[in-house]
Amino acid sequence: MFQSFETTADPTLGAGRVGDLRDFMKQANLDAFLVPRCDEHQGEYVPPSAERLRWLTGFTGSAGTAVVTTTKAALFVDGRYTLQAPAQVDTRTYEIVQVPAVQPTDWLIKHLAADAVVGFDPWLHTVADVERMTAAFKPKGLRLKAVSRNLVDRAWGRSRPAPPEGAVSVHPMKYAGVAAEDKIAQLQRRLSDASQDACILTLPDSICWLFNIRGADVMHNPVVLAFAMVPAHGKPELFIAAAKLSVEVKAYLVKVGRLSTPDQLPKRLDALKAAGKKVRLDPDTAAYWLVRRLGGMKACSIGADPCTAAKAIKNTAEIKGTRAAHIRDGVSMVRFLSWLDREAPKGHVNEIDAAKQLEAYRAETGQLRDLSFDTISGSGPNGAIVHYRVTQATNRRLATGELFLIDSGGQYPDGTTDVTRTVAIGKPSPEMRERATLVLKGHMAVATARFPKGTRGIELDPFARRPLWEHGHDFDHGTGHGVGSFLSVHEGPQSISRRGMAVLELGMLCSNEPGYYKQGAYGIRLENLVLVTPLETVGSGDRPMMGFETITFVPFDRRLVAVDLLTSSERAWLNTYHARVAALIMPSLDAVDAAWLKAATAPI
Repeated sequence: MFQSFETTADPTLGAGRVGDLRDFMKQANLDAFLVPRCDEHQGEYVPPSAERLRWLTGFTGSAGTAVVTTTKAALFVDGRYTLQAPAQVDTRTYEIVQVPAVQPTDWLIKHLAADAVVGFDPWLHTVADVERMTAAFKPKGLRLKAVSRNLVDRAWGRSRPAPPEGAVSVHPMKYAGVAAEDKIAQLQRRLSDASQDACILTLPDSICWLFNIRGADVMHNPVVLAFAMVPAHGKPELFIAAAKLSVEVKAYLVKVGRLSTPDQLPKRLDALKAAGKKVRLDPDTAAYWLVRRLGGMKACSIGADPCTAAKAIKNTAEIKGTRAAHIRDGVSMVRFLSWLDREAPKGHVNEIDAAKQLEAYRAETGQLRDLSFDTISGSGPNGAIVHYRVTQATNRRLATGELFLIDSGGQYPDGTTDVTRTVAIGKPSPEMRERATLVLKGHMAVATARFPKGTRGIELDPFARRPLWEHGHDFDHGTGHGVGSFLSVHEGPQSISRRGMAVLELGMLCSNEPGYYKQGAYGIRLENLVLVTPLETVGSGDRPMMGFETITFVPFDRRLVAVDLLTSSERAWLNTYHARVAALIMPSLDAVDAAWLKAATAPI
């Protein structure tokens, strides 16, 4: 199994661990200390050795920040975790605060006296983070102080896991599409055009994409934790632990770059500083430690990670691969949904059973390398927890009259998948059918959207929400995120959300996943992945438009569709989509599953 169902954190330990942290804060003369959920590479997913927030609080979500003062503590989470956080954290020790309504800086200004000192680990906060905090604290007189060794690590002590040393592999050209040498040359041309001498890469997926390698340092993400320095001229340098490299991988890498160990990075930065080189750093992803080592903001050339935008636009080989991966994954999903319809009404299937069965079907393809994230397998009220992770302690049986939400994905060598379906166990209530249909209408509005060149995700996000808004409902997460190519399931810069400021470009891959969540009752989310399509003339229009191609092929539960709420064009889209699902998936099914799919995709 690629997923564990054990409880990985204990909220009862929170008070004692906060006490230990406060002892170290006192030694360092700090009035507060910040504990973000990240590592030195600022990726969304982190190895066990960097799970400081989980160790300190018990919270297992993928985003959050704890703030501890000498007398109070708070955990800051977004709308995805408003139900999960209180269930995992000792609320007598921690106040749960929702962002962006209240930021950690706001809370600290309220609870600290003037001239208080706020400690932070310069490896775990970006340049932009530190700039924002400094500006917010200045009027109150609060001061930021970088610590040389993370205080949580000191409190964690010898029980802290060792840093990972997962094996690196070469990503074949048939999947990568473009040679590493060509990607590096293109990046170097951009540096030269910008009169920049070098750039420092810190994001694991950027480094893996640029060098056409994949790693095994982070669960569910085929990335390697490393740093890279790319000069405008000459070979790039990869700072990576030698234990991660086989003889074959090392032979490949030395053809495209120089290899050094991570402890050589400070020396290289010092040399760049001494030579007065203009070094590019991304303020939103580079650790503040790097800027300090290079001599501060004025000594650096601030700019976006040059790999991020290029990586987001999939090339021909990557698009071919992800289409193949999604058809393969669709077969597994259909087999699972067919099994679920047969077994769940019998009353013996629970959330863990369902997650295990789906993983087994994916594994039977012979191509599964990992899950793309822990499967969200939520029945009844657990489905209302947006990023629910089932454990032995929370496991529920799928009961008749309830909804079951399953959000899952696979990592295949040719693509990364992410799909969510909500299924009725037995007969759904009229309310369930109405809310599910509103979510489906929002999903279809995004899937069929046409938009001009230059459109940003923030402009499409309301398409998914309007059907819900018209009935007084909404959801507290983005509508869609970018997806990698056998890389991270969450990839920037694009998103369809209230924060989606990146322009959508041809070849970008996004999720389309509106939802509805009724606390204590059920959750609904419907997710496909979509690919941005080329500009083309629409009817007699005078301005060409882009659109989306849906590449996920899994039927929606027709029992949850209130047909009277659909327009004729929406019914036509759903029937056309289901016909395509049947045509692509049916040939790979046995007779039982084929019969199920035929019924599941029958026209409405």
